[in-house]
Amino acid sequence: MEAKKNTISVLMLPWLAHGHINPYLELAKKLANRNLHIYICSTPVCLSSIKKRVTQEYSQSIDLVDFHLPSLPNLPPHYHTTNGLPPHLMTTLKSTFEMSTPNFSKILQTLQPDLVIYDFNLPWAADCASSVDIPAVLFLTFGAAVIALGIHVCDRPEEMFPFTEFYLHEQEILSLKNTVPGWKFPFDEGLRRSQDIVLIKTCRGFEGKYIDYLSSLVSKKIVPVGTLVQESTNKDDSEDIMQWLDKKHRGSAVFVSFGSEYFLSKEEIHEVAQGLELSKVNFIWVIRFPQGERTKIRDALPEGFLERVGERGIIFEGWAPQATILQHTSIGGFVSHCGWSSFMESMKCGVPIIAMPMQADQPMNAKLVEYIGMGMEVVREERGKLQSEEIAKVTRKVVVEKGGEVMRKKAKELSEYMNVIGDEEIDGVVEELLALCKNK
Repeated sequence: MEAKKNTISVLMLPWLAHGHINPYLELAKKLANRNLHIYICSTPVCLSSIKKRVTQEYSQSIDLVDFHLPSLPNLPPHYHTTNGLPPHLMTTLKSTFEMSTPNFSKILQTLQPDLVIYDFNLPWAADCASSVDIPAVLFLTFGAAVIALGIHVCDRPEEMFPFTEFYLHEQEILSLKNTVPGWKFPFDEGLRRSQDIVLIKTCRGFEGKYIDYLSSLVSKKIVPVGTLVQESTNKDDSEDIMQWLDKKHRGSAVFVSFGSEYFLSKEEIHEVAQGLELSKVNFIWVIRFPQGERTKIRDALPEGFLERVGERGIIFEGWAPQATILQHTSIGGFVSHCGWSSFMESMKCGVPIIAMPMQADQPMNAKLVEYIGMGMEVVREERGKLQSEEIAKVTRKVVVEKGGEVMRKKAKELSEYMNVIGDEEIDGVVEELLALCKNK
């Protein structure tokens, strides 16, 4: 590991979650294509998940840098990621990462980058950079609307949020309070330390007014970097899925996934399964269980479910090539938790969303899905529980019924918009970063 000073170099430090590391890698590729040298710093288990995607094309411009955390009895190295992490260990992972600040300082001293790009909950990275006179910029992998809402609720609790499309139900307010203990918004420190600008994974085309409001709240320039959707994986790695999809009619199937960090309860699995069965729609469903939990898919599903749906559905445990699946012409809908990366991926591929938000920013993202007209949220009962009949109703409306034509058309229009704007935002990002490096 040594410094490379023949060009501007940037060290990136993402949070230890796939939904963060993936967009950081995609941004790294965009910047590398514009002659910046990139170091991506993370734990070995996190870097192993993206190693194959740093192809020969980027072998000279993107370096992966191991960030070693202490190996604790209850947090061995394979738990140095949120992927599959038992929920009760999340706080331990966060505190262990922060305890490793001296390791990050050593990496900075060795590599001597011109700029650091850090994640929302790692403000200490900006402090380390500042101590050696390196500018540091926050890169947010969330939407502008949800960040603006969080800051507004904390800083201006007596004022109505100016965008009425984001009305929160009681259970969603409770979810936000649980996400933000004591109403101290976790983005505050990271935003305050970011030098002059803040990068954010979004597009001005559909979040322009939220970007402007966020800028007014934090008194910094908010610079959108685009969708940063991951490139499709090699289809050879998913031959069985592709063969199954190839047999289905255009737009007749849904992809069902709730991200890498949320694990459905048995009750939720049953409601989703019964909803898919009632919908009569073809489906690919990815089910995940926490690491170390020895649950068989058949045991988690309603009795006889697999036999009843037969060839109409396939279920995988753990992982499926989401980008490849969403790009297939047989996919007509995405039953999604509305994580921001999944939201962007669905939009890029022109696939309408059946929104089933679970936690954190997802309820607000689901409202944005409905507001821009590219999908519909599954309404829960008054205690916040999923209902199979509602899942089936919304799935059929979005994918099959005439009433969903407007949503399907809007999803295609947004996809065309994404393809037209391409990498326009990235050119502006590079200009901003180069200006910071020159002024340091």
